[in-house]
Parts: sequence; structure tokens; C-alpha cells
Amino acid sequence: MEVLIKQIKNESSAAVIDIILPIQQIEFNVPITLNDQPDLLDIENVYYHNGGAFWGASVNEELAGTIALLKFDNDLAAIRKMFVKKDFRGKELGLAQRLLETLVQYCKDNEIKHLYLGTVSVLQAAMRFYERNGFEQIEKSALPKSFPLMSADNVFYHLAIK
Repeated sequence: MEVLIKQIKNESSAAVIDIILPIQQIEFNVPITLNDQPDLLDIENVYYHNGGAFWGASVNEELAGTIALLKFDNDLAAIRKMFVKKDFRGKELGLAQRLLETLVQYCKDNEIKHLYLGTVSVLQAAMRFYERNGFEQIEKSALPKSFPLMSADNVFYHLAIK
């Protein structure tokens, strides 16, 4: 299987939505809609405008996973939209790991020193994944004031980029 990770832009919005919404709504019953996530319809303005980016992982030319970096201060950024289709999860392809490593390398190359993320407690496998990758769980009150909160998130993490 050929895996390709590359930055994606607005022309991929429909494919991105086709991955993310079913995982949120059907697989994990998170009460979130497309209206709650207007960023998915304007990837370029939301993510690239301030120095972030949005990547897609394709397997045999099918979009199978996503991760986004939302820069919200000089050297601070948030991970957003980290999703991998069920059929492509696991260590065999290592898509989540490869997506995260791509994002962290981008942070190093662009002098982003602190990564934050919010998730929901129902996503236990995601929480374990972040912890295995050195993220430390923090209280909501420990987030930077400028951190872009998502209403559904109730668990927060931080990673200092070395």
C-alpha cells in the first residue's frame, strides 16, 4: 500500500468532511455538526493564514487520515482535526504516528515551541496515543489564554517541542 502525507487545501474539504463527521457523530456519538466546524469549509484561511497547516494521509490515493496545526500565538499552536478512518488505524500503516511526526517536524522547522490540544474523554485510544508521544495532560485552566477552545473538548494536553 502506498502512503502519501501531504499538505491539503480547500479543494480537499469534501473528502476531509467525509472522514471527520462520521467518526465524530457515528463512531463516537460526539454531538458536533458541520455548522460547529466552519473551519472544514475554509481550510486555507483558518489554518494556513497564521502560519499553520493541514495534512492529509492518503493510502492508494484515498484520503484516510487528517491532522491540522492551528497557530494561535508566536510560538504556540494547537493540534486539530486528528482523525484516521477505522479501516486504516493501527500500527501496520502507522498513519496517526506519521501524521503527528509530520506536524511536529513542521513545528521544529517553524519555531513553534509549544503544542496544545483538546479532546473528549470518550476518545480513550486517542488519549493513550498522545501520552505515548510525550504529551502531558493539563488542566483547562493551564491552557494559554489565547488557546482556541472547542465546546466539546473536556481533556487537554501540552507538548513542549525540543
